[in-house]
Amino acid sequence: MADQRIPALADLRSQRPDPAVIFAFSLFVVLLALNLATNPATFGTGNLGATIGLAAPMILASMAVTPAFLVGNGGIDLSVGPLMGLTNAVIVMGLVQNDITSPLVVVLVALGIGGVVGLINGLIVSYVRIQPIVATLGTYLSLAGLTIVIAPTPGGNVPPWLSDLATRNSTWIIVATLLVWFLVVRSRPFFDNLMATAGDERAAYTSGVNTARVRVAAFTLSGILGGIAGLGLTAVLGSVDPTLGPRYTLTGLAAAALGGVSVAGGRGGMSRAVLGGLILFLLENLLTYVRVSSFLLQVVFGLVLVVAVSANGLFSRRNKAAEEAI
Repeated sequence: MADQRIPALADLRSQRPDPAVIFAFSLFVVLLALNLATNPATFGTGNLGATIGLAAPMILASMAVTPAFLVGNGGIDLSVGPLMGLTNAVIVMGLVQNDITSPLVVVLVALGIGGVVGLINGLIVSYVRIQPIVATLGTYLSLAGLTIVIAPTPGGNVPPWLSDLATRNSTWIIVATLLVWFLVVRSRPFFDNLMATAGDERAAYTSGVNTARVRVAAFTLSGILGGIAGLGLTAVLGSVDPTLGPRYTLTGLAAAALGGVSVAGGRGGMSRAVLGGLILFLLENLLTYVRVSSFLLQVVFGLVLVVAVSANGLFSRRNKAAEEAI
């Protein structure tokens, strides 16, 4: 009824600055300034490509958890980190060691692994009706174990074109992923259905939206993006490490929430996920420069996740109250 009385209500809502984004961008500026002040060489022209390459897995992990976040109803995908590790293991041990180094084949395999895992997650969540955090925890454990079976110890190598992704071309992976999101996903009716499902699943269903399929598609997208993140991780490592992938579950979730993607769904997008990934990378880079131990870094990331989710919930409640007041 309120929307009928005020036709421009939707425009007013879209124009109002989101405090979560303001907070995230302010934090990004502060951390960037601190990094430039303490270690300017890392962000110099000659090292910028390598720096972005190091940040790429974290940014891509943040992007990978975003579609599951957006669909709402507790859409947390815990399997993204182990999926990155499994993709890394399959590329190095399954393809490269068997002299299969074609960029087309490697990329398609990464996308295929991610798509299959995401589809399985989506089917379990949508049709078996298991809570996403429980379903993807099972996938997390399965993928982590399978990765160790494929690659029990670190080792191997990658072809030169893949190593270049970590030094000169990593930006293009992120840019290409963003372009696909905005040109293929964001511009389609699917995105409206995704947001409608997150906003009020029952209302969306009664209006004709197949909410189960939307949820399956969201988790499949998360899986595909997880496969791309695994490709970025492989480029950075230049080998395989079966223990590293699962660490990106925590950082991906923390980065997305920190960037302003609502953990309750229905608010946010890939640009916010990228911003969150950059923030967490800058924080990690700063703490590493001052020689904070890797174990303490995990504590920091855990605290960041708690703070980000808490702030995210606070901002969401304030936005909802402001919208209702219009």
